[in-house]
Amino acid sequence: MDRTSGSAQGDQHDDEAMLAELGYKQELHRGMSGFSNFAVSFSIISVLAGCITTYYLAMDAGGPVAISIGWPLVGLFVLCVAMAMAEICSVYPTAGGLYYWAGKLARRNKRVWAWYVGWFNFLGEVAVTAAIDYGAAVTWMALLNLVFGVEVSLASTFVAFVVIIVLHGLLNTFGVDLVKLLSNVSAWWHLIGVAVIVAILWLVPDQHQSLSWTFTEYRNATGFEGEIFGILPYAFLVGLLMAQYTYTGYDASAHVAEETKNASIEAPKGIVMSVWVSILAGWVLLVSVTAAIQDYDAQRATETGLPPAQIFIDAAGAGLGKTMLFIAAVAQFFCGMASVTANSRMSYAFSRDNALPGSRLWSQVNPRTGTPTNSIWLCVVGSIIVALPALWSIVAYAAVTSIAVIGLYIAYVVPVFLRRTNPDFRVGRWNLGRWSAPIGWIAIVWVAIIVVLFMLPAYAPGTWGDATFNYAPVAVGAVLLFATVSWFVGGRKHFMVDVPEGHDTIPPAEIFR
Repeated sequence: MDRTSGSAQGDQHDDEAMLAELGYKQELHRGMSGFSNFAVSFSIISVLAGCITTYYLAMDAGGPVAISIGWPLVGLFVLCVAMAMAEICSVYPTAGGLYYWAGKLARRNKRVWAWYVGWFNFLGEVAVTAAIDYGAAVTWMALLNLVFGVEVSLASTFVAFVVIIVLHGLLNTFGVDLVKLLSNVSAWWHLIGVAVIVAILWLVPDQHQSLSWTFTEYRNATGFEGEIFGILPYAFLVGLLMAQYTYTGYDASAHVAEETKNASIEAPKGIVMSVWVSILAGWVLLVSVTAAIQDYDAQRATETGLPPAQIFIDAAGAGLGKTMLFIAAVAQFFCGMASVTANSRMSYAFSRDNALPGSRLWSQVNPRTGTPTNSIWLCVVGSIIVALPALWSIVAYAAVTSIAVIGLYIAYVVPVFLRRTNPDFRVGRWNLGRWSAPIGWIAIVWVAIIVVLFMLPAYAPGTWGDATFNYAPVAVGAVLLFATVSWFVGGRKHFMVDVPEGHDTIPPAEIFR
């Protein structure tokens, strides 16, 4: 027998044995390499998606300094969150990810901790999938407007969004091998695409902003003045949302762990590397875009609704500008595809533990493709429902999707906190050694800060009933209320108790022991 083949089979057996010890059968097709695992998370972070679609926010809140300094600043704290999560993932590499970790690490009320984290994770992923694909629709409509003169409206943008997300559902339905291939293509598209855009923005324009302007210029169009703790301008802190929104979705490496070979090593590496590479690629991209600004105020108010698109065109001409926008639009398509992948795996895992209504349906795996087909379409339909308010109002849509950043980061940090307060935790093959405690506590403090910060209004006056009101606290409160009510109505009787048959290797009530 070929030694490489024998080794691969051995790794496969070890992965299945480890999953069985954690309580679950190997049902999903385990065909992803470490690079494919990384590629899924890297594609969801997508510096060519979040950085482009929310660039306007940092232009208003802080300006160039919030973009060029804010990105690496947020990135270093997010890297701490990612490393703290990765250490837990190495011990529990399951598709359930965050909620499973919470249930294993909590010292009491294990099912309750898992229930709340699971709902924050599930609804956060549905919201972020909707946000990613709607952002992709905005970018594609801007491109179609520039190239073919297609009229951009709320209705046409929503139709584009539905087309995009249905395509993502179809691609995911065809099987993990296609997802793996497209994720690998996506990773290289992002890296090469960033390199092409950066090269054009530095080589073609006749003039650039100075480095001092690019890194220190401060702008404030939020309507708020003043500083926090007498040090940092409030607008600068609000502008950090651009980076924080982009740095989401790297939990995907955990959700596809049951499809990854040598998962206890490769899944945590995927989490950390996706953030690390995004910090570097995103910083180079953002500095290049910002330095290429020709007319700040005019490009912020562009009719395309997408300032980077106008920056591209003004800096490099219509032809190259549209080419750069096309590169970003394709990257955003890949980003949404990977988000549907991660979302469906999480909902599949949550369903096999009987958390979602209709769990028996959503936990089924297609024996031909090795994918949770029903769960894929649950996520697609759920995201379309979440985005429906965008037909009438972008403000209402923003209110619904505001749970994306805060909800996901609450789900990210709770297992980290439980790990730090659980003296019985034993590290896995991928661990932080003596750096574990300081990195873990830095992650916890950072998430606590951003949860409070991003519940504050981004634009004045930010009062109830005004278009500037920040609905994030309402969204978080709604998830808490929903999770609490659903727990007492059915969760406490059915979650991890009378689960759908055929998924477990040990009695479900014993999984969190």
